[in-house]
Amino acid sequence: MTIDIYTHIFPGDFYRHMSKAAPRLENIGKRMSQVKMIHDLDIRFRLMDEFGEYGQVISLPNPPLEDITDPATGTELARIANDAMADLVRRHPDRFVAFIAALAMHDMDSAMDELHRSIRDLGARGIQIFTNVGGRPLDEPEFQPLFAAMAEYDLPIWMHPARGADMPDYKGEDRSRFEMWWCFGWPYETSVAMARLVFSGLFDRHPGIKIVTHHMGGMIPFFDGRIGPGMAVLGQRTTDEDHSEVLSSLEKPHLDYFRMFYGDTAMFGSNLGIKCGLEFFGIDHAVFSTDCPFAPVRETFRSIEDLSLSEEDEKKLYGGNARRLMRLDDD
Repeated sequence: MTIDIYTHIFPGDFYRHMSKAAPRLENIGKRMSQVKMIHDLDIRFRLMDEFGEYGQVISLPNPPLEDITDPATGTELARIANDAMADLVRRHPDRFVAFIAALAMHDMDSAMDELHRSIRDLGARGIQIFTNVGGRPLDEPEFQPLFAAMAEYDLPIWMHPARGADMPDYKGEDRSRFEMWWCFGWPYETSVAMARLVFSGLFDRHPGIKIVTHHMGGMIPFFDGRIGPGMAVLGQRTTDEDHSEVLSSLEKPHLDYFRMFYGDTAMFGSNLGIKCGLEFFGIDHAVFSTDCPFAPVRETFRSIEDLSLSEEDEKKLYGGNARRLMRLDDD
């Protein structure tokens, strides 16, 4: 079976609960309300039927719960979503291979409780986090128990970009224009979050941790020169902070850590982007994703077919790597 490892859904009546809790969802909410496949299973299943033995791993879409709720409400919405997604996996195992647990990370005690409940009681095969938590970086000490727990479970973390139009493209403006916050802002968010985790020593503390980056690692594969040789002189461009011990504190060359992430193929059918990502991460650290229902499923299949991968590499990309990451064959 082909496993689409990163797709999004509003399960059950979650959207109704979310809309009541956060009636002003602005741009993301407007976008969600126009995509019927995110909540209409009949439409979704008809699309899935076009691709034979094809199953999806489901997760919530944007916005992050911590961006639109208070901690108590976010915690409740995460529980509602996870219960509903677990139910969908139970009722439609031929459609939904697994679900990724949602968390509300502005209350980390509650978030950790929900993480453990979702994995132990509901059967979640990983968790989803966003590239920042209400504008705070993921390398802050408060969030480190989450990474430690997922390393212990040996299950993946899906990292989704989060950035809105309220973050302007230029200091002289109040808002981003022409949806640049999405087109270029999301790859930037992903790249910065990856770098912060690398330089914080995450992979030295948890060498086996598994983090799936959406959209093939954002900018990282395309800027390996700037990251590798370019960042080898980290600190020489900075006068108000001392970065002289950052790289020397790492156990490996810093570029090696970026290849320890996983990249998915949710690239809107881009042959060049997927090819570059595969060359950077390697076939063993790449997973098939379409970003359904927000990106074209058929075109993603076509773009991979155009790469003329070997049969062995296709098996890894289309499902083998996903099964290994989520330990689906352990049960």
